[in-house]
Amino acid sequence: MGNLEKLLDYLDLERLDRDLFRGENPPSSRPRVFGGHVLGQGLVAAQRTVDGRPAHSLHAYFLRPGNPRRPTVFEVDRIRDGRSFTTRRVVARQEGEAILNMSVSFQLEAEGLEYQMEPPPGSMEPEGIPYEEEMRSGVERLGFAPPEGDMLFQPPVELRTVGGMCFFEEGRGSPTFRSWLRADGEMPDDPALHQAVLAYASDLSLGGTIIKAHKIAVMQGFLSASIDHAMWFHRRIDVADWLLFTQECVVSHGTRGFARGTFFSRDGTVLASCTQEGLLRLAR
Repeated sequence: MGNLEKLLDYLDLERLDRDLFRGENPPSSRPRVFGGHVLGQGLVAAQRTVDGRPAHSLHAYFLRPGNPRRPTVFEVDRIRDGRSFTTRRVVARQEGEAILNMSVSFQLEAEGLEYQMEPPPGSMEPEGIPYEEEMRSGVERLGFAPPEGDMLFQPPVELRTVGGMCFFEEGRGSPTFRSWLRADGEMPDDPALHQAVLAYASDLSLGGTIIKAHKIAVMQGFLSASIDHAMWFHRRIDVADWLLFTQECVVSHGTRGFARGTFFSRDGTVLASCTQEGLLRLAR
């Protein structure tokens, strides 16, 4: 089974009650669950309580590091069912403690005025250094063997960054990334799942722009974690095709940094936007 198939299996939450779901986590060498994994599962939990309306935005706070060796329970609160908009609140818990708090808004699709920003200049052909290649070679340079089965070293999406992210190289890299991504395998014809996979993928590299704004490398030693994450889905998403993901760090101050990103289709259409605030503390 490929890692995309595994991710889709993890996103297929078990329904415990009308608005209560349980999700499993993949084996990991990391001490905490990948934030994008909980984000995608939380979005699926909210989606399963709404009929006929796609999600248009989500706003999430990561409250505690999740334990990858324990399942996560998702409680959905049906805040409002309006004529055009539907609102859900999702709390993800492990051992009774909240690890994620998220609001998701859904809207009945309707026609309206049209405008979008210009696509970025440059080639609209997929290119760049594979994320998996950078992560594996970087860990090996630190004297470690890439752990088998860890989905962060072989993610369920192909992610290629023009010029590379340079996480393991001090003084190199940029607070601006231009990446291409797509699902690494066949996707079901389910728009809700395409949104969930994109939510997962959006957390792979966005926070890296905050790290590289300071020209530091992984071997210098620092603590980084996502604090909160927001997404807006402007149009229907197809993660089976290549998407251009432009990312930049806007500001870093104290121990927090703020980054934003935009997803474009290959023809330059704006599909989705995201922002993230991250924690960044240098090791003493």
